[in-house]
Amino acid sequence: MRTLRYGFIVLGLLFCLSTTATASVSVGIGIGLPNVSIGINLGGYPDLRPIPGYPVYYAPNVSGNYFFYDGMYWAFWNDAWYASSWYNGPWALVDPYAVPVYLLRVPVRYYREPPPYFRGWGPDRPPRWGQHWGRGWEERRHGWDRWDRGRAPRRAPLPTYQRSYSGDRYPSFEQQRRLHRDSYRYEPRNPVVRKHFKEVEQRPPAPMQRQERPEMRGPAVAPPAQMHRGPEHERQAPMRIEPRPPQGVEPRHEQRMERMERQERMQERGPERMERMEKGGGGERGGGPERGRGPDRDEGRGR
Repeated sequence: MRTLRYGFIVLGLLFCLSTTATASVSVGIGIGLPNVSIGINLGGYPDLRPIPGYPVYYAPNVSGNYFFYDGMYWAFWNDAWYASSWYNGPWALVDPYAVPVYLLRVPVRYYREPPPYFRGWGPDRPPRWGQHWGRGWEERRHGWDRWDRGRAPRRAPLPTYQRSYSGDRYPSFEQQRRLHRDSYRYEPRNPVVRKHFKEVEQRPPAPMQRQERPEMRGPAVAPPAQMHRGPEHERQAPMRIEPRPPQGVEPRHEQRMERMERQERMQERGPERMERMEKGGGGERGGGPERGRGPDRDEGRGR
């Protein structure tokens, strides 16, 4: 009996260990839904330039680590990767295990605001991701930094149709999905990116979450004289664009306030009209100055 009891205990321990191991392997989320704001507020479509020998573009005039690869925009900030199908977001958090290898291979010099732990790393070499993210990441992404440059894929075409949408014309999430579907025919190569697009098409994102960070800024008109990182010789000054309120909120709010004000005015005029009617005043019937301003017409005008 005691032997049987010990046998059950051992089986229970083995089951717990296997469950823990499975959970640790399936922690990755790939690319989440686009529901994160990381403070990127560019004044317009960014200047994206190809990185020689890589299927990746970078933005030399954006004060941040900003890239384009395989049909998506990518930003590296606060030790995390984010991706978006539109240049100003909303952004989706990317699991470190799911970051495409060609982004991981981008040399350090193309990071416009490299984190402190990049210091001392060769500018023409990729960041030491295995050293930073640990042995577990290195084992699962083994060989990420070894590749045949002659077999690199072609760069994805830039979604330049987005140049027409900036400032107040920047589309909502639903509009983004429709415009992207109708205007951009590129099919991503990366399986994680393809899966992300399918998930976005199937369901809307969760409510927006704002990350605390200095805003990533685009270029202004005149560049200041300042030193910078990377291969370019000039860097333009940033332009701050304040976040906009959600589309369609202000007009509905103004209409509702206007309707309420009209109702209050009508209520205030009510006793005066009753008093005039009791005295036989003809303003209501005789076509005087009050004619045509009844409540029905006010409400119709508000609608």
